[in-house]
Amino acid sequence: MADSRRGIRLLRQAGAALLAAGLGLPALPCAAQDLPGTPAAYLRAFDRNGDGKVGADEYVAYLSRGFLRMDRNGDGILERDELPGSRGRPVSLRVFQADLSRQFHRLDRNQDGWLDARELAAPPR
Repeated sequence: MADSRRGIRLLRQAGAALLAAGLGLPALPCAAQDLPGTPAAYLRAFDRNGDGKVGADEYVAYLSRGFLRMDRNGDGILERDELPGSRGRPVSLRVFQADLSRQFHRLDRNQDGWLDARELAAPPR
């Protein structure tokens, strides 16, 4: 359990670097206001089925792409040498995606199970 919390804390600290390296984004959605374009354009990047809203599966899948690109050996774990700056403990895809799922639910302010452009671009609480 402590390793899981440490992994989540590490991901929060390294989130911007992970995504910047893998997706070309400067940070997790908490910094969406810093991205070029509008919240609607940001939503379109996540919205794989084009329904105008982002489900948890779309959110997790989109943000997992950076992790997968960094996982050079494809074992589902970012080892120390795959982490930004080669620092920190290994992080598994499972732990990373669990953290993303929690982030999704924090962003879903109206608790309808979907993120609209406003929720997706809002800082997390």
